[in-house]
Amino acid sequence: MSCVEMEKEEKKKYELRQLTKTFFGLEKPLLQKYTNAVTNLEDLCKELHVVFSSDSVNIEYVNHLLMVYSSNINDWKKYAKFDRYRYTRNLVDAGNGRFNLMILCWNEGQSSTIHDHADSHCFMKVLKGGLTEIKYSWPQQDDALITECEPKCIGNVRSDSEDGENELQELSRTTMNTNEVFYINDNIGLHRVENCSNTDVAVSLHLYCPPFDSCSIFNKAGKRTQCQVTFWSKYGKRVPDIGNK
Repeated sequence: MSCVEMEKEEKKKYELRQLTKTFFGLEKPLLQKYTNAVTNLEDLCKELHVVFSSDSVNIEYVNHLLMVYSSNINDWKKYAKFDRYRYTRNLVDAGNGRFNLMILCWNEGQSSTIHDHADSHCFMKVLKGGLTEIKYSWPQQDDALITECEPKCIGNVRSDSEDGENELQELSRTTMNTNEVFYINDNIGLHRVENCSNTDVAVSLHLYCPPFDSCSIFNKAGKRTQCQVTFWSKYGKRVPDIGNK
């Protein structure tokens, strides 16, 4: 990639990140007459590539596409890889470096840590079962970034409450049902996601733009750790075991 092309890509990422200051997610899909049909996961991926090939990404349309796609297990079962000990992140489409589309699989009772999204957009759609999203405010004093954690620890860092003035405040707790779409960015807050069911697994579709390979995780006392984010599988095939956030 030439220097000019690299500068162009960085400009696109900057513009996308700037949109997190003003975009808070759609409440309902856009009017169908202004959009293309999405009948399966392949259609969704193709349309996302068209959207992100533009010099100016329409983030509302990205949100819309996730909304109008209806979950079909035949679309995503090849990517649905579960792990007995932690939830998994399974890459579906790397988006030519402009977005990441992935499927997350949650066994009963599994959850993420509290985390940010590295100034990117995060869209979540439940494909199977139900999930709970807990949003948190940023810590009042967010200047104590501790050393990076080992990749194998990502997703296993304790989030138990500790005494202290910097304790994270819970903002909301929302149940996410099959085919519902939710959105968050760092201006909205931090969050963690949990499968609260003791009997049913859950599967969710996530889109991050721009993509990122590290983020910050937090315990409830507001202590911050920088962690690498990794994939359990890519395109339906297992990758080396180095954990999740």
